[in-house]
Amino acid sequence: MNLKKIIDKNGNEIIMHTHIGVYGLVIEDDRILLIDKVTGPYDGLLDLPGGSFEFGETPEEALEREFKEEVGIDLKEYELFHTGSVIADWNYKNKLIKVHHIGIFYKINKYEGKIKESIELDKQNDDSLGATFHSIKDLKKKNLSLITILELEKLGYNISED
Repeated sequence: MNLKKIIDKNGNEIIMHTHIGVYGLVIEDDRILLIDKVTGPYDGLLDLPGGSFEFGETPEEALEREFKEEVGIDLKEYELFHTGSVIADWNYKNKLIKVHHIGIFYKINKYEGKIKESIELDKQNDDSLGATFHSIKDLKKKNLSLITILELEKLGYNISED
């Protein structure tokens, strides 16, 4: 993890990290496919399937690989939807890290395979316990990653605070 440290005007150390990832939006009948996140700044929250690039990958290659690893499906048709970013606070090893999370987001229009609702953590999948569809109208901000909120609002959905 590449961390940058600065000192603010009050003399406090601020640790910063920039993360760039690619993510997919699978929406069917006002339900969205989300993973149960188990690491990083969104540990314990529902998050969009996707993640980091491996060296040399295009965004599309990374998207396809991440969906296979985290969700178990093969993407057949998708289109670029949005690029955006958020700043998240992450308590990591008793340190507060400011994470600048930059995402490339795709709408997934067609896929094949069975969605893995439960998945084991391993070398390939190190942050998802599985994926399930969730009714968008029932989602609460407190249970969602910041990038999930960002994209749902970009799509025009109003997510409840509590």
